[in-house]
Amino acid sequence: MKVAVVKEIAPGERRVALVPEMVGRLRSAGLDVLVESGAGDGAWLADGAYADAGASIVSRDELLSTADLIMTVGRPDEQIIGRLRPGQAILGMLNPLADPGLAATLAASGVTAISLDGLPRTLSRAQGMDALTSQANVAGYKAALVGATTFGRFFPMLITAAGTARPAKVLILGTGVAGLQAIATAHRLGAVVSAYDVRPQTKTEVESLGATFIELTSVGPAAGEGGYARALTEEERQAQQAELTAHIARHDVIITTAQVPGRKPPLLITDDAIKAMAAGSVVVDMAAGPLGGNAAGSAADQTVVTENGVTLIGAGNLAATVPGAASAAFARNVSALLLHMVADGALAIDPADDIQAGVVITHGGEVIHPATAALLPDDQSRSAGGAAQ
Repeated sequence: MKVAVVKEIAPGERRVALVPEMVGRLRSAGLDVLVESGAGDGAWLADGAYADAGASIVSRDELLSTADLIMTVGRPDEQIIGRLRPGQAILGMLNPLADPGLAATLAASGVTAISLDGLPRTLSRAQGMDALTSQANVAGYKAALVGATTFGRFFPMLITAAGTARPAKVLILGTGVAGLQAIATAHRLGAVVSAYDVRPQTKTEVESLGATFIELTSVGPAAGEGGYARALTEEERQAQQAELTAHIARHDVIITTAQVPGRKPPLLITDDAIKAMAAGSVVVDMAAGPLGGNAAGSAADQTVVTENGVTLIGAGNLAATVPGAASAAFARNVSALLLHMVADGALAIDPADDIQAGVVITHGGEVIHPATAALLPDDQSRSAGGAAQ
């Protein structure tokens, strides 16, 4: 079985799906590893490092024509999608709940699509495969650094001959993996950190990292499935925004991380909240993407300064800006999942396996992932003839 690593060409994407250290692990399982020339350039991983580890360096044309399984970080580009053939497999973070049309297209092409986004995060034996967690860790760390470098004053309290500088007040909205890492990093940088989440059970974790947990009286517990927060009702959302506004205005840097898989991110920082913030304040919106963000006016991969001097940073793909660490972690996740799905040197699809049930999106010409299939019209959800229009 030949597994291949493609060069990511999405704007700003510097990660690679496999690092040289993992090549030997795959080869020991009887897999041949192909790497597109230049695939690791963005993460400062030379072709020679892959070759020394036992991989074959090939062109994209050769890779697409000979590989049995293609590994990618994010959504494959259109050139790859258009050249996939029946019986091939693709493995990456395909985000099928936000892009079910891609699943329909891959099913119509007879391609087996495996997406790490769907990994059951409550299974302890799947923790080493959890790319969402590993990438969120990297992104949360970088979010705190972005906030610190953009903010025009110090993060820690400094006492100098020129006077005393007070510490920055940092607020983290959403205390999942990314939020907790942002808390830890901002605290290490010397800021006074507060955090809020609709899941009250995260309070202990927040406080263990040296931050203050903000409790709102207007919104009750909102824990959802799989460790995520559930979507709030419209009444809960309005009450939450009204109460949060007063807290937001008292902080210098705000990092937002709240997302609901496959849905528009909740709006946590309204126009009124931004207008109440002091000039020079910074918002790092980690949820900013095609479906929107947590802050009004934020846009993916854009930095906007409001009329009252608040900097809004749309930072939905921060892991890609730390490509070495992010790629190393992602490669371990991908390798662990792939080896779980390989038997006797070949891919063994088993929808009854609890891990595969979450990650196998298409197989045998059908969209077999229930949540993804439910988002498609009936003629596309279960048929290879229902390619996305």
